[in-house]
Amino acid sequence: MSDENDDLILSELDDEELVAQMMDDLYDGLKDEIAEGVNILLGRGWAPYRVLTEPLVGGMTIVGRDFRDGILFVPEVLLAAGAMKGGMSILKPLLAETGAPTIGRMVIGTVKGDIHDIGQNLVTMMMEGAGFEVKNIGINNPVESYLEACEEFNADILGMSALLTTTMPYMKVVIDTMKEKGIREDYIVLVGGAPLNEEFGRAIGADAYCRDAAVAVETAKDFIARKHNSRVAG
Repeated sequence: MSDENDDLILSELDDEELVAQMMDDLYDGLKDEIAEGVNILLGRGWAPYRVLTEPLVGGMTIVGRDFRDGILFVPEVLLAAGAMKGGMSILKPLLAETGAPTIGRMVIGTVKGDIHDIGQNLVTMMMEGAGFEVKNIGINNPVESYLEACEEFNADILGMSALLTTTMPYMKVVIDTMKEKGIREDYIVLVGGAPLNEEFGRAIGADAYCRDAAVAVETAKDFIARKHNSRVAG
């Protein structure tokens, strides 16, 4: 955003100024500054969950929006997500201690036969930046890996990625297996990857196709909110 703050001393800012500066620093991918800001806020008595939601999730929301709108590109988003990760490494053990709520839990991985992982790694970081817990099971996943991970992690969402037209159909194998086992309705299934489109997502029985990481976050939030509301109504 700006390079005017090279000599800025974060600890001299009041809380409101510091949060705004951290959101700028996150946007610019400044990992050390984010870690410093997190520690300052914690030292001032901020609850870990508040530190997560205000400067970090708030900042990543702007990053996600600008990525979606074509203002930021993958390298810049990866830098921002890396800075977010630096802050999260401090907050994660504290959040676990306090039993802070998470938005939802997601398992994500690339399908069997496919070894591309940049897209899913970006989704992982963006989802964590939005307050989700994510278990990334990597590349080349058979159906068993997905289902075991979903059960062990108590996932709300299953995310599948493919970058090859030859591996895309395997997503349907996973979804059909979930149907056969009677567990399809237990999970929100999101799919993504360069060769996919909405029509393909509908055809294989996924809940949604997500064209990029920012859309994945928005879609996941929307489905989790609907799931929560239906539970409350029920």
